Amino acid sequence: MLDANLKQQLQSYLARMTQPIEIVATLDDGAASREMRELLEDVASLSNLISLRQGAADGTVRAPSFSVNRVGAAMGIRFAGIPMGHEFTSLVLALLQAGGHPPKVDRAVIEQVQSLEGDFDFEVYISLSCQNCPEVVQALNLMAVLNPRVRATMIDGALFQPEVEAKQIMAVPSVHLNGQPFAQGRMTVEEILARLDGNAGARQTEPLKAKAPFAVLIVGGGPAGASAAIYAARKGIRTGVVTERFGGQVLDTMGIENFISVKETEGPKLAAALENHVKTYDVDVMNLQRAEELLPAGDDGLLTVKLASGATLRSRSVILSTGARWREMNVPGEREYRGRGVAYCPHCDGPLFKGKRVAVVGGGNSGVEAAIDLAGIVAHVTLIEFDGRLRADEVLQRKLRSLPNVRVVVSAQTTEVHGAGGKVNGLTYRDRSSGELHRLELEGVFVQIGLLPNTEWLKGTIALSPRGEIEVDARGQTSLPGVYAAGDATTVPYKQIIIAMGEGSKAALGAFDHLIRSSAPAEQPAAA
Repeated sequence: MLDANLKQQLQSYLARMTQPIEIVATLDDGAASREMRELLEDVASLSNLISLRQGAADGTVRAPSFSVNRVGAAMGIRFAGIPMGHEFTSLVLALLQAGGHPPKVDRAVIEQVQSLEGDFDFEVYISLSCQNCPEVVQALNLMAVLNPRVRATMIDGALFQPEVEAKQIMAVPSVHLNGQPFAQGRMTVEEILARLDGNAGARQTEPLKAKAPFAVLIVGGGPAGASAAIYAARKGIRTGVVTERFGGQVLDTMGIENFISVKETEGPKLAAALENHVKTYDVDVMNLQRAEELLPAGDDGLLTVKLASGATLRSRSVILSTGARWREMNVPGEREYRGRGVAYCPHCDGPLFKGKRVAVVGGGNSGVEAAIDLAGIVAHVTLIEFDGRLRADEVLQRKLRSLPNVRVVVSAQTTEVHGAGGKVNGLTYRDRSSGELHRLELEGVFVQIGLLPNTEWLKGTIALSPRGEIEVDARGQTSLPGVYAAGDATTVPYKQIIIAMGEGSKAALGAFDHLIRSSAPAEQPAAA
């Protein structure tokens, strides 16, 4: 199952274990069970602290699946699926943490998990092609390691498709708690704890209120914000980053093949590298915080950023790098059926639509790439483009036209998403040439129509373009003195990771230049 190189790497990781663990496999006669047995035998052979045995397949637990347990301790980690692909790291971390290797999380987080009261049985439905799923799986597994009353089961939706369809799960990661829907989408352990612990927000807000003013406060933790933080911190000035989630939209990006000097990587890996790089400097990172108001500098020369949590931060300069999000169609049914057939990530959610009919809305590069990707999974793809022609690169269009299960409709405006029984069953579009309405019978709609800047909270405070982008000059300066901006939220063209990083660095240099000039001593009159 594992090649020699991967075995060698895994063996070096497993050498960090200090306590014995037991893997208990629940298998049937299927091909997936044979593949799982082969994987687990390979894993067990790499450490004398790992034992493997087969449990009874009596129908009380899913088959194929396996549990990871520390010998002599109650621990609730289970994998209902073969954790390869993106989830292989989840398996490695589960083995290490169950085997006594300390997790890399703050002590406060560990104490918060250990103090949870009650019984928590988590089930997280994933797809092996989902780059957002591992973080949720790893967070829940960590909680199961730290607290014996927490149980965490990873379930591969493609392997247990009847169960997924019965629960009408059409987007991953999808988390159920004690048999009921709990949350959907990428989440850190801190975000999960905030949902479980009603007082967590208040405990986080009080320390924020007491923070001293910053020299540079960066709002947003994507590539632009990370670059700005590094450049500012290297100037030796007090630097802070306030962000809803570090990494931003990069976390939702699958393959990255145009980041110069790195032949290929994935969004979550790049986001983790960015965060690790920032944390090597003296930067105050305030995660899970949403900015909702920016106030000009007062008599003390300090700008104010108000957070949704109720906390207020002050700084001599501010860099806005709030990024962008997927643009919505804003048609009836879209929001109602989000996560119930309406999706925005074909890599994550595509496997849940195996053998079904779907539509992709959008004929740019992202839309055509999504259609090509989905064509290998689903029964049929209809690509709908508002313009009279596709806007994607010609090489992508040639590939699209070569696929037998793809239909392209241009000059078409999506007008409504239909559904019944809590999930999508159709889509209506209007022929822009004839005005005629057409209905498609399908089970999924993937929206790929571009980005919308996260700048609504800035309206009336700084100058925005008609598209809502922050207007900046060549130095990244906005219309408000002391405030700079960078990345996908600005008017800078070409929304690319590498461009956002460069713009973030430039904005930090611009902010630093503003600081040294505004704090320079006044010119003294010449002596008589």
